[in-house]
Amino acid sequence: GIEYIELPIAFDALTVMINPKNNWVDQLTVAELKIVWAPEAQGKVTSWKQVRESFPDKPLQLYGARSDSGTFDYFTEAIVGKTKSSRGDFTASEDDNVLVQGVENNKNSLGYFGLAYYVAREQRMRAVAIVNSKGAAVLPSVASVTDGSYEPLSRPLFVYVSAVAAERPEVRQFIKFYMTEGPSLVAAAGFVPLPERAA
Repeated sequence: GIEYIELPIAFDALTVMINPKNNWVDQLTVAELKIVWAPEAQGKVTSWKQVRESFPDKPLQLYGARSDSGTFDYFTEAIVGKTKSSRGDFTASEDDNVLVQGVENNKNSLGYFGLAYYVAREQRMRAVAIVNSKGAAVLPSVASVTDGSYEPLSRPLFVYVSAVAAERPEVRQFIKFYMTEGPSLVAAAGFVPLPERAA
């Protein structure tokens, strides 16, 4: 029953990551990611070869966000088609550093997390190009998120302000700061700024 104002502030790109020593994956389709992450894959899809016949018979080591995370919600909706619908037998953490270390330390790993964590560590892991709805394999980047080609794994981020709280001068001042200074801070934090027209 709370009236609120929704303010878009940035975009994020969920990045599918593999270990740099993985020499068999160059791109993945949404359908292949669904083979890996769907609930029915639990305990059954355990090898890379089950994802694509040309991949080696090596064990899949999976890393992802915990089920109480917005990243988990968005990834499952975009890949499996239903929010919170995922296999449960993977290393899940709310600490992205745990996921980063898992991918870095395991040649057979596959994980996902926000673009900012990849950008900060791109020398130590490799992003996978995702085949979009037009059939193009696209890597996550500021440019591919801004032009809309990195889909379906890019998403807008919002802040929600209570309409009652927005009447308070200090809250209005904070919102104004968010909307005027936010774009430069967003980029510094590793997220993708809104296109100038949208901002």
